[in-house]
Amino acid sequence: MPISSVRTVTYWTDGEASQLLDVHRPEGAPAATPAVLLWHGMGPDSRFEVAALAAETASHGLTVFVPDWRSDAPDGGRAHLTASLRYVREHAGGFGADAGRLVVAGWSAGAGSAIGTALRPDLTDGQAPGAVVGIAGLYGRPARSTGSVPLEDLAGAAGPRVPVVLIHGAADTVIESHHSRDFHGELEERGWPVRLHEADTDHAGIIMTAYDPALGHCVPTTGADALRAGRETARLIAAAALALA
Repeated sequence: MPISSVRTVTYWTDGEASQLLDVHRPEGAPAATPAVLLWHGMGPDSRFEVAALAAETASHGLTVFVPDWRSDAPDGGRAHLTASLRYVREHAGGFGADAGRLVVAGWSAGAGSAIGTALRPDLTDGQAPGAVVGIAGLYGRPARSTGSVPLEDLAGAAGPRVPVVLIHGAADTVIESHHSRDFHGELEERGWPVRLHEADTDHAGIIMTAYDPALGHCVPTTGADALRAGRETARLIAAAALALA
């Protein structure tokens, strides 16, 4: 399903600064698609790094929301992340999406943030999403969305055990893939519905990009391994969303 447009809106402002959010919606989509909130990694305001993944995910018939957020904010980005989540819940319908069928996904530093919305919904907007997807994540450090550590939160998680998808590049040297494998084991042991997928690619390739050292960030790539891995990442996000009732 081809992409018809990308619309950019403002989702947060404090009177001095504003944060932007891109909405990817496919041509010919049904009246109310599932919604995906996709968080980028550590680089401040770098929604462009996951734009290719967002477009590919939307091509499966989903509406994908991609906000900027700033890891260098005094709170580590927590206000931006939680505000973007609230924005999607409140405004998804205006973009032809169903906030009741919401997947929260994130890459790199965004991965733990996404997982945190399921483990500690009381620290985000009070409601767990329908499913969460962690891409190339590290789960033993505080999540930017909650300020708490996902691995530690597992023991006391009291909300619904929503489906979790973990995706990682086997050749990732930035955040090694054993972090997702270890977290998968912990989730499985506690009875969470969880799926783990490893691809033959690196930290950037898992989102259909390559790291450009001159620019200091990831850029779209035509590399076969990255394209194959990124398309599978998009398919897995879409599968999680389309499975929601």
